[in-house]
Formats: sequence, C-alpha cells, structure tokens
Amino acid sequence: MSFYQIILRLARNPGYPDGDDSQGYVIVAPLDLDDHLDPVDWATNRELCTVIRFKPGTERDADGRLTHHGSHWSFHYDAVEEGDDESVFRLGDHRLTVGDYVTVHEGDGQFLTYRVAERTEVHSPNAIPARERA
Repeated sequence: MSFYQIILRLARNPGYPDGDDSQGYVIVAPLDLDDHLDPVDWATNRELCTVIRFKPGTERDADGRLTHHGSHWSFHYDAVEEGDDESVFRLGDHRLTVGDYVTVHEGDGQFLTYRVAERTEVHSPNAIPARERA
C-alpha cells in the first residue's frame, strides 16, 4: 500500500483566467499502481484518508475526510462552519499525477476544476501536521 499527499490547486475557471494557487485541497490517500485512488486500501485505512480545503479569506482551513460510496468519492467535513460535503466528479476514474485535472462540486454549488500540482509519497500519513500539508 502506498499513501500519497496530493495537492490540488485551482486551475483556470470562469472568474479565474490564470487559476489561483492560493486555494485548493490537500488529500492524503492510497493510490494503486496506475495512479488511481485505491478503494480497497482506502476501506482498511479510512482514518488516514484526509482532506484539507484551503482558500484565502477563510479564518481556518477546513479539515475533513475522503469518503467513498460505490463509485462516488467526496470530501466530508464534520464541522458546520466548514461547509457541506463536496463531491468530486469521477474521482475514481482519474489518474492523480502532476498535471492531471479533477472537478470538485463545491459546497456552494459551484463546479470548479483543480489541477494536481504536487504529489509526494508519504510513509506515515497520520504523522503529517495539517499546516504542513499545504
């Protein structure tokens, strides 16, 4: 099993012609040999599969979990002030390598595209402090 820290940064979108590196997500999750999320390793290590949403103008980052139901992956946040869950369009079908893109259905109803900006293998995913992930 290989866990990775995957950093997504806002890509070019309406209103963001150049994207915005100051907002995005940090995901810690297992990937298979084809660079896709590994649902089997996820199922046995759910507590290690985290997501942090960062964006300017927010008082704090939103800490959550990567969740999986059938073929649907989403970002789940426990605290009400962190917003609604966010689904990721066909995340299980996407390779998560630097330069690839994913679309997030954000809690406010927007669909925004993010690019995989960084990906690093981590040997102890539960030892990464939240502030060091982004």
